[in-house]
Amino acid sequence: MSTGPENTETGAAGTNGRRRSTAKKAAPRRRATPVRASRAGAQVEAAAPGPAPVPTSASTATAPTTANGAGAAPIGPPAPTTLAAPSGLPDDRYLNRELSWLDFNARVLALAEDTSQPLLERAKFLAIFASNLDEFYMVRVAGLKRRDETGLAVRSADGLSPREQLARIAERSQQLSEAHARVFLDEVRPELDENGIHIRRWSDLSDAQRLRLSDYFAAQVFPVLTPLAVDPAHPFPYISGLSLNLAVTVRDTDSRTERFARVKVPNNVPRLVRVQDDEGKPGRDVTFLPIEDLISAHLGELFPGLEVAEVHAFRVTRNADLEVEEDRDEDLLQALERELARRRFGPPVRLEVVDTMSEHVLELLLRELDVDPGDVVTVPGLLDLTCLWEVYGADRPDLKDEPFRPATHPAFGEREMPRSVFATLREGDVMVHHPYDSFSTSVQRFIEQAAADPNVLAIKQTLYRTSGDSPIVDALIDAAAAGKQVVALVEIKARFDEQANIRWARELEKSGVHVVYGLVGLKTHCKTSLVVRQEGSTIRRYCHIGTGNYNPKTARLYEDIGVLTADPTIGADLTDLFNSLTGYSRQTSYRSLLVAPYGVRRGIVRRIEDEIESHRSGDPTARVRIKVNSLVDEQVIDALYRASQAGVPVDIVVRGICAIRPGVPGLSENIQVRSILGRFLEHSRIFHFGAADEYWLGSADMMHRNLDRRVEVLLRVADPKLARQLGDVFDSCLDPATRCWVLEGDGTWEPSPPKGTDLEKVRDHQAELMIAHASRSQVDE
Repeated sequence: MSTGPENTETGAAGTNGRRRSTAKKAAPRRRATPVRASRAGAQVEAAAPGPAPVPTSASTATAPTTANGAGAAPIGPPAPTTLAAPSGLPDDRYLNRELSWLDFNARVLALAEDTSQPLLERAKFLAIFASNLDEFYMVRVAGLKRRDETGLAVRSADGLSPREQLARIAERSQQLSEAHARVFLDEVRPELDENGIHIRRWSDLSDAQRLRLSDYFAAQVFPVLTPLAVDPAHPFPYISGLSLNLAVTVRDTDSRTERFARVKVPNNVPRLVRVQDDEGKPGRDVTFLPIEDLISAHLGELFPGLEVAEVHAFRVTRNADLEVEEDRDEDLLQALERELARRRFGPPVRLEVVDTMSEHVLELLLRELDVDPGDVVTVPGLLDLTCLWEVYGADRPDLKDEPFRPATHPAFGEREMPRSVFATLREGDVMVHHPYDSFSTSVQRFIEQAAADPNVLAIKQTLYRTSGDSPIVDALIDAAAAGKQVVALVEIKARFDEQANIRWARELEKSGVHVVYGLVGLKTHCKTSLVVRQEGSTIRRYCHIGTGNYNPKTARLYEDIGVLTADPTIGADLTDLFNSLTGYSRQTSYRSLLVAPYGVRRGIVRRIEDEIESHRSGDPTARVRIKVNSLVDEQVIDALYRASQAGVPVDIVVRGICAIRPGVPGLSENIQVRSILGRFLEHSRIFHFGAADEYWLGSADMMHRNLDRRVEVLLRVADPKLARQLGDVFDSCLDPATRCWVLEGDGTWEPSPPKGTDLEKVRDHQAELMIAHASRSQVDE
């Protein structure tokens, strides 16, 4: 997960990029008792057609013109589908989405507390927690602040104003941040120490170690440091988002006058400096020193002749959410690049300080940074524990999960030469479940073989996030060089991957690929690929539709599911979809797909209502099963409430945000919600409607952004064998013995099975899938 914008910075004369405010008195810093998370271990219907969305291409990225040359008005996403108002449903039926996200991060923290996890994996989860919280503030909290400051006091679905939500977020974040720091200080760091991985402070080091580090400081650190004084001649410097800084107070030894300065910790040196042993040779043990400690110990060299009175670390998080006015900017690429340049100057949304910071230094930071006291998070110990990724990189396999190698799917099994993917798909559809099934020998091979096959005429591909050295992009470039028609829909608005995607778009275009940026007002989030192949006198279309990105690196870390098929109906649907994405189209209905923003919400709600009718007709198979990342959309939630009230069993597996209240008598006693977190990030979105005997999979979460502001695709999985495989995934996730978290009606999450359960009777969903795939031929990726 991205940690945010670049930490390059430019001085802003006296304003820190914002209007200078009047002084604010610092509120007493919260000292909440740490809250420790528990341990976890036919035709498809659509909305009425709207006007054709306007595509933007890489060659012009401009809105099209009409015949007389006038600019056509850009078309945004459709208005949200309006369904009948719910009757008999209580007003307090939704949980707050922001607080639910914080609960998700608490479950991540619980993995760091879980002593059954290998030690360095626990350190990794501490780093993930920190990175997650950074992004939450940069996007979600920033959005709430913007609405509050502009007077857009629209209440959340659970009835809270932006200001009320911000207050609750601040309280919960302080609790979680303290708990996070305490897990590191009291649990993980002592165990690292016992296992030969030491994170020391300057005062803990021997004289010999200090001497060697002083030489390192003089050669590698001191030359890149810039002390910035703050006085009438030196305005307060700009503080870039997520950078680590030192607030320094120095004292004149003659006049005893105190002055303030800021020293930025450089981001081009390791945050944790490796310390050699007293013989100067590295041993099995590894010792790290935080770079801010090294700098603090040598501040006298930065301020010669002055006495260092105080030094405290602090860190600012800024608004990093982009606002691109697509309906007014003719060139989407240039508009996005301008907004990216502004991102680093976003207003502060959080100030993290060490708990030893004095009140007068804190007051100065609040005043100069124009930060509200309620946005201060006080942390004991080290700031920014994303640095624990550096600790995780230590060569200690004994303290990590055993390496896992994805297996080649049996349908693509290795012989003397890799089997043609096209020959395999002519025999039948194939479902691949990553990371258990290898991405490189399935989806990646599909694209690479298409690029090299002289009978392939065209490849059409969506790209939302991909890796830095993407073999998928390389294959598309090779295909274009071979004279094939290649279309890449590159979503340049993928948050925190904008720069990378702009770079890929330009590289692809230079290589002869037709690059399209998507539709104005919409993000293209669907995961689809279409290959058109000449086979004798006929044209056959081969497709991939999945839940995950075309990224071989995350495919080893994220749990995702995809279908590879030569089904002509699916091929025709994907052809129509790509035509709508690259040209002009009012098409909103497909034969085997549900496509947002017009059809997914309506299609899902319609199927839930059909299950209700089937149950009322006496069909015992009526049920709804959903596995998604997030469940927030009120219309979908209300349909699930109606299903529960009608007696339909509803089982939900959600990794992150969940706004539904399960188990409430008279409302949701037939709804159960579970969450599975573990080694791999659960990322697939699958749906099952029992009476209809329908399984669907695709890219859409049940959130407003996915259903109203994105192009999403859900595929009906009609092949009985593949449908059974999806059923097996649901059965494993929903088994009462499977280790998970269960959501209660009051919004709390409880571990399941309960503590004290015989471990031999507890199932690990992900571990069982790894074991089940272990018998397949292994590949070295």
